[in-house]
Amino acid sequence: MKKAKEFDFSKARRITAEERRVYRKAYENTFGKKMPPRGRPPKGADKYQAIHIRLHPKALRWARDQAQKRGIGYQTVINEALLSRAG
Repeated sequence: MKKAKEFDFSKARRITAEERRVYRKAYENTFGKKMPPRGRPPKGADKYQAIHIRLHPKALRWARDQAQKRGIGYQTVINEALLSRAG
């Protein structure tokens, strides 16, 4: 099969509402539960709050270095450091 970039989507047909309904019914019969909703799942009980923060370049460099060593995101490193100090 061609790569997705090369595929001519103009020839692809749309799925009808009836086909979608049949598929959902088959899913429920097969797995015994409703289909999960589409999209990103909700976060847990401790929801994160989006903020903007200014950090000293040394602090940011440290967080990024630690993140690269551990193979995780630098924001996770900053969050862990702050949580360890918070108690």
